[in-house]
Amino acid sequence: MEKINIGLIGLGTVGSGVLEMISNNQDKISNITGRELIIKTIVVRNVAKHREEVADDILLTDDVNDVINDPDIKIAVEVMGGINPAKQIITDLLNAHKHVVTANKDLIASHGDELAKIAHKNTADLVYEASVAGGIPILRTIVNSFAADEILEVKGIVNGTTNYILTQMQQKSWSYEDALKKAQELGFAESDPTNDVAGIDATYKMIILSQFSFGSHIALEDINIEGIQNIKLEDVTQAAKFGYTIKLLGIATRVGNGIFAEVAPVLVPSDHPLATIHNENNAVMVTGQAVGETLFYGPGAGGLPTANSVLSDIVSVTKNIVLGTTGNTFNNYQHESEPIDKSNVIYPYYLSLQMKDIPGQILKVTKLMTELGASFSQIVQTKANDTEARVIFITHSMSKDQLKTLKEEIAKFDSISLNAAYKVLEN
Repeated sequence: MEKINIGLIGLGTVGSGVLEMISNNQDKISNITGRELIIKTIVVRNVAKHREEVADDILLTDDVNDVINDPDIKIAVEVMGGINPAKQIITDLLNAHKHVVTANKDLIASHGDELAKIAHKNTADLVYEASVAGGIPILRTIVNSFAADEILEVKGIVNGTTNYILTQMQQKSWSYEDALKKAQELGFAESDPTNDVAGIDATYKMIILSQFSFGSHIALEDINIEGIQNIKLEDVTQAAKFGYTIKLLGIATRVGNGIFAEVAPVLVPSDHPLATIHNENNAVMVTGQAVGETLFYGPGAGGLPTANSVLSDIVSVTKNIVLGTTGNTFNNYQHESEPIDKSNVIYPYYLSLQMKDIPGQILKVTKLMTELGASFSQIVQTKANDTEARVIFITHSMSKDQLKTLKEEIAKFDSISLNAAYKVLEN
């Protein structure tokens, strides 16, 4: 059987999973593709560290040029992560007419269009299913299964670290700090968790999902990003009393001829499918004009689940090589997006305020809401301390512009502070 040689760049959790799965599933892969896949070369930073886990017939090297300059290697798999030097490495690989499979969400979200053009120029494949939601095959599903449907919205839980933390806060009444510490102990959170808890990781994934769903590139600076670092246990508890679960959601939705995208904590009704996604798992909900709502659920990270998505891409590229159909863009859908009017972005909101426990304070807020043409559906007041009250409002639907004005006006009060303002998802 004809062989196809692979160069693997990176041998961390995902790279080790790819190596293991190719070895264990060779019979099925060969049956599907008609080719035998061989990992010929592995590039690592520290050769001595990995020598025992790599077979002797595989070249283990710290020089990426051993892949770039090897004419026998047809497919390169980049699982080292980060934007630099990965961008230059992938560029060099594509210019050397290698097909590239990557799980690098940061790079694809930031420079995917540029790299796709380089791939097309060199009749090479560039595929990256594993860059979003780990083991969930969401990108290829959007490309293939939604090809004839207009996607109206894509939203979901696309970061396992934050979902684990929020699950523990809800189910075990842990503080954010305690839940984060446990996540770090279990390996679900990095020692520096900023990328995850600040919502940056989820935002990169939403940029890629938006490109596939709407054909439009949304710049990082055009997305409102709010993480979970400031979520208080009392808000998680109060949300539950209202019948909601707080989740960090990425939401991208059509608004007129534009796309609104945001990553932020959201109150999700307890009977909504996304409220049932616990711990490190991910879920993406795609709403199509014809098909309605569809939910894709699975492990959002981990060596073997992510490696499975990488291997799916390798198999797809192998089929293209056999058929002579390489060089097609992974996502062909392109559509111009217009700037949106934020007065058309409408949600109910959960507002948590702290105010002096004296008459007239709630009246100030209700007067502001009346002036803005907005109103409340629920109000709960509790004691914050000896001199202050904590007041929770759930509003009726209001626009992003109304919310912005409300925040600005409340900030002018000496006796009232707004501690949290979270969207409320409606069934």
